[in-house]
Amino acid sequence: MGGNVEELTCKITFSEKVKIYSEDYLKCCIYITRFLEPRHYFTKRMYSKLISTSHLLEDFLDFHGAKNNRGWYFYRELAATVRHISLGCYAQQHILNRLEYYGLEDVATFRKEGEKTLEFLNSVLIRVAPVILEEAATLGIPLPASAFEPQDFPGVITSEVLEHNIDDDEDAVPFQGHYIVKIASELIATAKDFDQFGFYEPYPYAEMLELVPAKVNEAEIRRFQVLVHNLQSSFDTYVIHGGYRFGNRRLKQLRSHFSVSFHLLQIVSRMLHYYERHLRVRGFKDSYKKVQEVLCDYVDPEILLDRTVNYALFYVNHYLSSGTQLAKELLNEYVEQGSITVGIPVKLGFHSRPSLMVAKIVQHYGGRVDLCVGDAVFDASSVLDIQWAGGKIQKEAIQEVCFKGDVRALKDIQVLAAVNYGEDSMGKGIPLPKELTYLR
Repeated sequence: MGGNVEELTCKITFSEKVKIYSEDYLKCCIYITRFLEPRHYFTKRMYSKLISTSHLLEDFLDFHGAKNNRGWYFYRELAATVRHISLGCYAQQHILNRLEYYGLEDVATFRKEGEKTLEFLNSVLIRVAPVILEEAATLGIPLPASAFEPQDFPGVITSEVLEHNIDDDEDAVPFQGHYIVKIASELIATAKDFDQFGFYEPYPYAEMLELVPAKVNEAEIRRFQVLVHNLQSSFDTYVIHGGYRFGNRRLKQLRSHFSVSFHLLQIVSRMLHYYERHLRVRGFKDSYKKVQEVLCDYVDPEILLDRTVNYALFYVNHYLSSGTQLAKELLNEYVEQGSITVGIPVKLGFHSRPSLMVAKIVQHYGGRVDLCVGDAVFDASSVLDIQWAGGKIQKEAIQEVCFKGDVRALKDIQVLAAVNYGEDSMGKGIPLPKELTYLR
């Protein structure tokens, strides 16, 4: 019976099937051409329909070799354009819908830039929709007899809110403390890693071309996307199961920082994929280059990179960095505290190398650790503070010091101290224990 169904399915020709796979996709394109002002008519439901229908069509065309066919390649690339741009639209619309619930501070400029980004992405859909309809007609694909209507794509926002009748279990928070410590530590580490890109001010177009894809590319951004998504997933699984409106505001505000960063990274990965795969001239066959040139008329590479780098990546860096301070506060609140007494570096004391080693350990874990010398207290995450402490230690001929704070860092400081802080009596570096490989 199964074999008969498969045989019957295969008898449907490519031209008949491409009509089927194109129908709802083309209905969306007809819908788009009706509205020059998309604000109230382009919704997450519409983007979702565009994403699914364009993805199905793109896969169908790829299966039949459209990438290597002059007649069908452009139609296939238009489907890819719609899919990636719609994915960007969906993520950006989600951010705008949720923004008032995130509890983030000073979001006026962020909202304005987000609306500007969505306006650009919508304008791409508006420009390519009639081109898709024209290309379908050229390929002999009949246009659907009907189109979608606004009522088919309602927005998600209503004037009603369901009753909040499941209270957050505040008594569970102490039990969740180790998860909060883990998530906060990972956020701090991720923010520090991302900070290497230096998204602090707008990049001119020439510098963006040097940046993408040499330093910033889809593969690298997807790595961060996975890291940040894991933070959100762990938080929702082990810390807070509820929504945004009630409960522990600081914990939910922490979630907001990596949640908005995750959705921005979704936009970035889609835009970079599209730029690298579909717009960037790479010396391919002439047929490919011609299609790339045409696509650049509808998707301006300069504006695409500007929205990707100067909006999305800039605010990823901003919200990961601003979330770090809150993460540190929560980390020090929930992390186990302790103290250790250790000797000072033999012969040379706390000069640059041992000071740097200790500071790196404290920075690695993110919790607060104090170096106590008599009644004086120094910040053990600061190389300069430790060296100031070293001066007091040398002056007063002190042989032992006390570290107080995050027990995770204290454990590694104790290991470090046991090998004379990673150097011999002459001040030369020696191999570190395997527990401290992250210091190398």
